[in-house]
Amino acid sequence: MHTGYHALVGAAAHIPVNPPKPIISFSPVVLPAPGRPVDLQLRVTVPLTGDALPIILLSHGHGRSNSLSSLEGYAPLAEFWAAHGFAVLQPTHLSSAFLGLKGRKGQEMFWQDRTADMVRILDNLDTVEMSMPELKGRLDRARVAVAGHSLGGWTTAMLLGASNTDPRNGSTWYKLETRIKAGVILAGTGNGGADISDFGKTLVPFYGPNFSKMARPALVVYGDEDQSPFDDPCGWDAGETLDESPERLATVQRMTWAYLKSQFYEGDTAWAEACHALGRDGSEEKTFVEEAREESGRGLPLGCLGLG
Repeated sequence: MHTGYHALVGAAAHIPVNPPKPIISFSPVVLPAPGRPVDLQLRVTVPLTGDALPIILLSHGHGRSNSLSSLEGYAPLAEFWAAHGFAVLQPTHLSSAFLGLKGRKGQEMFWQDRTADMVRILDNLDTVEMSMPELKGRLDRARVAVAGHSLGGWTTAMLLGASNTDPRNGSTWYKLETRIKAGVILAGTGNGGADISDFGKTLVPFYGPNFSKMARPALVVYGDEDQSPFDDPCGWDAGETLDESPERLATVQRMTWAYLKSQFYEGDTAWAEACHALGRDGSEEKTFVEEAREESGRGLPLGCLGLG
C-alpha cells in the first residue's frame, strides 16, 4: 500500500480517520480441517505495531474472477482496515474459483460451509497467532466483527443471526455466532421469494433468507442503482466493476472503518463524525446514512449507507 491516498479520492478525504500505520500481510495460514475437501487457508493482514487489535473476519464473494474471490482479493479493504488498527483475517471459501470445487445439491456454492469457515477461524486463533510471530498475543478476542461482499454479505448476515429456509424442502439453517459483535454487509444478497429473479432462483436455489432474527448490529452498504453484485472492493482495477470510482471506494473504506470502531469502543465518536462529514462533503456522489430499527422490537441498530 502507499502512504497517503489516491489523487482521485475527492470529497471522501473529508471523512476523518486516524493516521495509517505500516502493515504486514502473511499467507497462507493453514488450519487443518478434517472432513472439509481441503484445509482452510487464510491471509492475515495487521498493522506493524499496536496491541489488543480488534478482529475483522472478511468473507469474499462468489465472483467470476480466478483469484479475487479468495484470500488473494479485497486488498482495498483489508489493507485500509489493517492500516487503521484492525487485524483482518481472510479465508478462501470452498466456492472460490481458485479451488475449482462444486457443491452438492443442497450445498450449492458451499453456502453453509462459509459460516463454518469463520467459526473454525475463531476456534483456532491460537494457531493463527502462532503461525505469524509478529502477531503473537496481539489479538483482542473480545472484539470480533465480520464483513462480507455479495455472497460474503450473506455469510455475514447468517453469522449475525439471519436464517435461511430452503424453498425446495423447507429445511432451516440458523447459525448465530455469539463471539461476533458487529458486522458490515457490502452489496448483500437481499430478499428471496418473490423479490428474486428467475435467473437468481436458478443460481441460488437454496436461498430463502429471514433477517428478522439478526442479533448483532450491522452496517448495510449498497448502491441505489446496483444491478450487479460486483464492484471495486474486490481488488485494485478489478475487471468486475462497471464504474470504478476511487472516491466511492474511499467512502466505503472510511465509513466501514468508522462504524466498526464505534461499535467496539463505548463512547467512540468515529461513526458520528463520519456521518456528519458525509452529509456535508459536497461530493457529487449521492450518499445517505439511515439509522434503522430492527422490527422485532429489540431496538437493534442497523446502519444503512446508500451510495449512488
